[in-house]
Amino acid sequence: MQVADKKVVSMQYKLTNDSGEVLDQSQPDSPLIYLHGSGNIIPGLEKGLDGKAAGDVVNVRVSAEEAYGVRDESMVQVLPRSAFQGVDNIETGMQFQAESPNGAVMITVTKINNDEITVDGNHPLAGEALTFDVEITDIRDATAEELDHGHVHGPGGHH
Repeated sequence: MQVADKKVVSMQYKLTNDSGEVLDQSQPDSPLIYLHGSGNIIPGLEKGLDGKAAGDVVNVRVSAEEAYGVRDESMVQVLPRSAFQGVDNIETGMQFQAESPNGAVMITVTKINNDEITVDGNHPLAGEALTFDVEITDIRDATAEELDHGHVHGPGGHH
C-alpha cells in the first residue's frame, strides 16, 4: 500500500531548520498519525510523502511557501498594554488568541517596552525552509468516520 489520499499514515519524523537545529521529533512509541489528503500536515510534507510505502525512509525539504508561509511584516503590531485587559503579567513569548478579519489568529508577544507590547501574528516557523527526516511505519485505509470527520481517530475509533 502506498501513501495516497484517504489513507491513514503513521510515521516517525525529525524536523530540522537550515541550521540543523532539531525543532521537533516524534517519540519511538508515539508516531505521528494523520489522514493523507485532508490538510492535516503542511502541504510540502504531504506532497513529499505521496506515493511512498511503509518502510520507506525519506528526507523531505519543504520551502517556506509550502510550510508555514513567508513572513508577513504587516502581522507584526505594537499594541497598548490596555489591549490585554485582565492580564496582569505580560511576558515575551506569551501567546494569545486574537480576532482578525480572517477569523481567530494566534499572536505571540515579541517585545515589551513599558506600555507598548509588540505582537507577531505570523506562525513561529513562517519564513523558514524545513527539513523532515521521515520513516513511514504504517499505512492503512481510513474508516468512513475518519473520512467524514477529516482526521484520524485514536484506538477504538475515538477522538
